[in-house]
Amino acid sequence: MGLEYAIEELYATGWSALDTSGCEHAADGRMYPGVQRIKDEFEKNGFALNIRFVDLFDCHRAEWTDAKGNPAGAVVGQSEAEAAVYALSQLRRQHAKAGA
Repeated sequence: MGLEYAIEELYATGWSALDTSGCEHAADGRMYPGVQRIKDEFEKNGFALNIRFVDLFDCHRAEWTDAKGNPAGAVVGQSEAEAAVYALSQLRRQHAKAGA
């Protein structure tokens, strides 16, 4: 997949870098939220985000749970940043579907 794809998916949800606090720069110059900012976004939306390295598959798994600890979603990525950014894009898509 790659970080670039995760950033593309995030931008496709309407996310923008108007507030650059806690943001990083991709190789192509686009801004994307850093891992801590993404965790804060999940928390503001009532979820807890946990990212861990899965040695067996050499990847990072981002899992989020609701306020009661129930699983709400999960994604994988090659890096912690990729998994976090892609997780945020999926959370934003879930919220868009719920609001539709």
